[in-house]
Amino acid sequence: MEIIKAKLTQLLRKTNIKGDINFSVPPKADIGDLAFACFEEAKLLNQGSVLVAQNIASRINDDLQGESPLAKKDPVSADIKEIIDKCQAVGSYLNFFIKPGYIAKVVITKIKKDGKKYGINKNGKNQKVLLEYPSNNTHKELHVGHLRNICIGNALTKVFTANGYKAVPINYVNDFGAHVAKCLWGLKKFHSKETSPKGGEQKWLGDIYAEASQYLAEHLDSKKEVEELQKKLEAGDKSIQPLFLTTRKWSLDGFKKAFDELKVEHAKVFFEKDVKSAGQKMVDQLLKKKIAQVGEGGAIIVDLKQFNLDIGLLRKSSGTGLYLTSDLGLAVAKNKIFTKVSESVHITGTEQNFYFKQLFKILELAGYKYKMTHIGYGLVNRPEGKMSSRLGNVILYDEIRNEVYEQVFQETALRHPDWPKEKLIATAEKISFAAIKFDFLKHEAAKIMIFDAKSATSFDGFTGPYILYAAARINSILRKAGKGKGKIDYSLLTQPAEKQTVILLGQFGEAIKKAYANYNPSVMAKYAFDLAQQYNDFYNQCSILKVENEALQQARVGLSAVVKQTLENCLDLLTIDTVEEM
Repeated sequence: MEIIKAKLTQLLRKTNIKGDINFSVPPKADIGDLAFACFEEAKLLNQGSVLVAQNIASRINDDLQGESPLAKKDPVSADIKEIIDKCQAVGSYLNFFIKPGYIAKVVITKIKKDGKKYGINKNGKNQKVLLEYPSNNTHKELHVGHLRNICIGNALTKVFTANGYKAVPINYVNDFGAHVAKCLWGLKKFHSKETSPKGGEQKWLGDIYAEASQYLAEHLDSKKEVEELQKKLEAGDKSIQPLFLTTRKWSLDGFKKAFDELKVEHAKVFFEKDVKSAGQKMVDQLLKKKIAQVGEGGAIIVDLKQFNLDIGLLRKSSGTGLYLTSDLGLAVAKNKIFTKVSESVHITGTEQNFYFKQLFKILELAGYKYKMTHIGYGLVNRPEGKMSSRLGNVILYDEIRNEVYEQVFQETALRHPDWPKEKLIATAEKISFAAIKFDFLKHEAAKIMIFDAKSATSFDGFTGPYILYAAARINSILRKAGKGKGKIDYSLLTQPAEKQTVILLGQFGEAIKKAYANYNPSVMAKYAFDLAQQYNDFYNQCSILKVENEALQQARVGLSAVVKQTLENCLDLLTIDTVEEM
């Protein structure tokens, strides 16, 4: 499409257009393939935009037919005639109809040549970008909030890479906060004589944390015990260290299993226990530079009111640190390991939007120059309301995975009773993760969502299984027709459904750029669905294997092959694998 737009830009310049030239896609295919708005040109000419569009369309069509006097002196080049069928004025827009054979030749040839690299660009110039996610806490389980975080983080890492950046995924694990002290306190108080369930250690810790939180909410006098345990923990007291390290390992082992399933690969993992002291030192430095100051009761604060960011609390009056303290230490640690960073992206819930505005402003005042971005995502709720790990009513990652897998396995077994169990399991696993990831990524990040396993696993509609089914259908066609590697007569692909499929294929690179520009992987989910849907329209309207014309059959098989390649490329950005059969 970029090639075609460049050619059309040359054509429009020949009509003496002086302003910027940008193209859009008309709302309906029957009124054109690409549109140019004439509003800016009308202002420059001091004429009505409708009249300007009509005049330019008349000039171009006359030139294409060689009928205007100007065409004899300045004829339209042969390659432009090969591209355009006609130009039509529609209101204030100039709509171009591209010849199906030409666009098919350009797009299909490009996809066949680039293969897995089709759609990517080098705009990022290999600049280094840190993506920090999912920032999970030890002594708790992964829940659907973490799952959404992971899906967004994985996809954004892929999107940054596809736009030419060196994307570096990292994680910051809170293994030292008050929640750890609560969990360890609850374990010692209520479960000290129990043995952890083998294979279920992480869930056991999560249950203990919820139990402790509920108890402490009703017995305020016990909070002092937790505070004392917290002090021992931060001081490295030998009386609590063995229990802390053992339970911490249970959590980390559980995280690794889930991360492997979800294709999470971090270049580096930071832990709060390792950066908190550096954060305290940075607070001292901010005091010396008079960026921070002593507040009420001896607490250390940063006055950010001039930036409409209120007061930032860096250290309690007791001398203990807070989230901001640790995040300052994290910035120091990241800066030592990763140099020449152009941007640092943080992915957390939207409830932390203001917190990150404060953090970024403090780091800016401290001299950090790289771009800092916070991607806030809406929480995933139960139908009855907001989740809370303190109340123990979270929807856990394991529960979602198992529920989805059970539904998909039953459906797959019903459709393929002849398949061996190993094939059923492998296929159901891929479809399950496709269903989960796609459902979490099809929404814009900031929006709150409710996960419905039944709708997510449907083989119809805006779902992952629907898209996998389109790819599997193409696999079946390619197996029967010989993989679509023969020479294609592009001029035969003239049907509207064929042309619209090719045009959509040509927009894949633009979708990748848009997903990056808006930090929005849902753009790729929407593109994958649109392409699968468009291919199904083509499949239903244009016979492929039963068409008598062998050359036309080969052309349609070739078109199917590049649709499959583009679908795979798009799903890869969402870390979703396709399946051979469904």
